[in-house]
Amino acid sequence: MRAFAYERAGGVDEAIAAVAASPGGMFLGGGTNLVDLMKLGVASPGLLVDIGRLPLTEVRETPDGGLHIGANVRNSDLAAHPAVRSRYPALSQAVLAGASGQIRNTATTGGNLLQRTRCLYFQDVAKPCNKREPGSGCPAREGVHRDLAVLGHSPMCVATHPSDMAVALAALDAVVHLRGPGGERTVPLCDFHRLPGDEPQRDTVIEPAELVVAVGLPAPPAGRSAYRKARDRASYAFALASVAAVLDVRAGVVEEVRLAFGGLAHKPWRARVAEEALRGAPATEESFARAAEAELAAAEPLRENGFKVRLARNLAVRMLGDLAAPAGEGSAS
Repeated sequence: MRAFAYERAGGVDEAIAAVAASPGGMFLGGGTNLVDLMKLGVASPGLLVDIGRLPLTEVRETPDGGLHIGANVRNSDLAAHPAVRSRYPALSQAVLAGASGQIRNTATTGGNLLQRTRCLYFQDVAKPCNKREPGSGCPAREGVHRDLAVLGHSPMCVATHPSDMAVALAALDAVVHLRGPGGERTVPLCDFHRLPGDEPQRDTVIEPAELVVAVGLPAPPAGRSAYRKARDRASYAFALASVAAVLDVRAGVVEEVRLAFGGLAHKPWRARVAEEALRGAPATEESFARAAEAELAAAEPLRENGFKVRLARNLAVRMLGDLAAPAGEGSAS
């Protein structure tokens, strides 16, 4: 690991000013992703500004009936919070599906959103990678890509976003509250992460020295919600595909639906095509299958990861079926 300077911030504005004044500066929260990348030589910040003790640890009710979640709320605390468990079960389930108990006790809400996308070539500094060194190439396209993207990728990058939590937040219409040298702004979670395009080095729309200070959730949507994840082993594994859904069924017809996929793209993938196909449709397995297939028709799988398309389709159909079943009959919450 290369040498770096370290400062402990006494406040949000102080932290932002310190990073803004240092071209190589970065914020340090839980450090569960950043420190790993520093050990690998992928990240080499000249300055780390520790924000771990800033008072961004509150989960509170908002006037519109939603929740304000501070950026330093630990993943384990978020999953266990009574309001999250009872009103946003998909979010609690998604957080608990990620990493290990030890990591969830350290990782933060803001840091979870800022995880770098996952790819073996990105993490190996001996290999070319457009994300790490723009213009050097993307060997994953012809190399090892079983775990990588089938939606929204580009010739420049086929990496996938690793967060489980962000997929649930996408389905719940969350927003990200940012503060930087230019002031405060709010970005919809679905617009916070980027597809790779011609700039795969940019995972998010965050600007230099901007800090995630909170995540906002609107009032809980009508219906039931859940998160489901398929992976190579039962724990401590990233999603091959995952689904977060909210479904409101009335008299056997889909009144409202929100659906997001994980493990398929450079960002959480909000399934707008499937949602539009389902609104007003019968809440049947056939309708769910047609909607999922319509969404996944845009997939462009590579040589080794075409199985992800069917896997995602089956996850979505099974979950929506569970959410549509009378309470007590399905396995979803």
